[in-house]
Amino acid sequence: MSINTERDIEANMQIGPTDQGMVRIFIEATGVEIPMDFDPEEAEEIADEIRAAAMAARAVTD
Repeated sequence: MSINTERDIEANMQIGPTDQGMVRIFIEATGVEIPMDFDPEEAEEIADEIRAAAMAARAVTD
């Protein structure tokens, strides 16, 4: 499976701070729960990567 492979899977995603000072991305799909914890610096890097991907996606559709 690659990033361009479409799947018909429904999932929920939550993002927020934990009581341990981490940022958690929590993915839930049928029968699967994936908690991913990142320190704030890693979370900021991920946010930068998401923003860069959004800009690249806009360039494809413009």
